[in-house]
Amino acid sequence: MPIFEYRCNKCGNEFEEIRSVKDDSPITCPSCKGTDVKKKVSTFGSGKIGDGNSACSGSSRFT
Repeated sequence: MPIFEYRCNKCGNEFEEIRSVKDDSPITCPSCKGTDVKKKVSTFGSGKIGDGNSACSGSSRFT
């Protein structure tokens, strides 16, 4: 399941929550218990092809 980042508009607390993409239940701020919460736009990390850290790196070739 992905980790989503949120910011509470009531107290300004920023927090993360592991949720299913299909879960549409309300988000509650763990700090103030407010429900005026906005999902933040977040980035994700991935390895570059050929750096030895990605699933696609290696000596095999696609033909």
